[in-house]
Amino acid sequence: MRYLGLTEADRSEMLGVIGAPNIDALFKDVPAGALNPALDLPPHQGELEVERAFAALAKKNVSPMDVPFFLGAGAYRHHVPAAVDHLIQRSEFLTSYTPYQPEISQGTLQYLFEFQTQVSMITGMDVANASMYDGATAAGEAVLMAQRITKKAKAVLSGGLHPHYRDVVGTLMDQTDQPHVAAPTDLAGNEDLSGLIDDQTACVVVQNPTVFGHLRDLSGLAKACQARGALLVVVVTEVTSLGLVTPPGAMGADIVVAEGQALGVPLSFGGPYVGLFATREKYVRQMPGRLCGETVDQDGRRGFVLTLSAREQHIRREKATSNICTNSGLCALAFTIHLSLLGEAGFTRLAEINHGKAAQLAEKLNGLKGVSIVPQAFYNEFAITLPKPATDVVEKLVAKNILGGVPAVRLFPGEKALDNVLLIATTETNSEGDMDKLVAALKEVL
Repeated sequence: MRYLGLTEADRSEMLGVIGAPNIDALFKDVPAGALNPALDLPPHQGELEVERAFAALAKKNVSPMDVPFFLGAGAYRHHVPAAVDHLIQRSEFLTSYTPYQPEISQGTLQYLFEFQTQVSMITGMDVANASMYDGATAAGEAVLMAQRITKKAKAVLSGGLHPHYRDVVGTLMDQTDQPHVAAPTDLAGNEDLSGLIDDQTACVVVQNPTVFGHLRDLSGLAKACQARGALLVVVVTEVTSLGLVTPPGAMGADIVVAEGQALGVPLSFGGPYVGLFATREKYVRQMPGRLCGETVDQDGRRGFVLTLSAREQHIRREKATSNICTNSGLCALAFTIHLSLLGEAGFTRLAEINHGKAAQLAEKLNGLKGVSIVPQAFYNEFAITLPKPATDVVEKLVAKNILGGVPAVRLFPGEKALDNVLLIATTETNSEGDMDKLVAALKEVL
């Protein structure tokens, strides 16, 4: 038992200190079915048999590499240059650990510093951290940060915010008994959140483009927040949009969080991804996560260090600004390499191509009987309404080897008004032939 250092007496003493009657009480918030789920798996088999079984299961999937692919809703398929994977798989990057000792971690610290610079530039903010787990957890941390800064509790969540992000924020608020208000689902893209802001509001969380694809000018909302002493938190789930759309910082955002997956990071069945987090310089001491700074050594040579580390959980424990004291380093490096290869002009050009493809597809779809485009202004993703339930339509498209979009009810279960709404995303990876196949198949299915 040398690997199990705790005795029953040790466990009992620890439970007594925290006031829990038993180990099971520590998991009371986890649904019982998730702790010991009944899995439909065969009994013990050898390695070769297991490989064959999983290979057979994998063949049932329709791969986005083999068919026209129009899924988005927070995770996007983009072309990742071969140089990205080649470089991040170098041993000094792939196996590097947390840079606690700056004198032997200059390479890691430098690329994290460059990553922060890139994030600051594309978001239009003063300072960025060295990444977070993903966009949703970054959004949750942004709300906690706003509460610390404003000394207020209430969070207002836009009806255009991705429901996964809304759920993460809601979980954090529920666990800390903090109030939050979620505005009604905003399919039309014309919500006015100013009426929900009061003197107890810490922040307003809004997404741009919204989960339904709407592009919004947030400058008016930023002024409404400032007037009541609240912070504006802007969420971006499709980071390539920042190559073309006015950055949140220029519209008055106080905190910007984003999912960086679209640059350098493949879909990968949902992760790992990389969260971006940027803010105003005056709020830097309340910003969660790692922060790399530039300095000089005793000989005047440029060097890099972790700074403001006393904010972190591994230093201050319960007095920390955040329990996140790590970062998605390898994904952040992939992001940095991809964006460096593009350059500023290439980043803008990539965004232009994405928007052009989406506009071209929207025009093609708009000619189909019973199909209408929902948003007036969009980037590379938009919602359409169908004359039939979107879930049924998508399944029939899959049967034709086309991944035709995400039914809105999968994100917003139970909202019958969204039954016929389909989210469609198109990127530089979609050819005109892919679009024509989608249009033809959709016409036949409808």
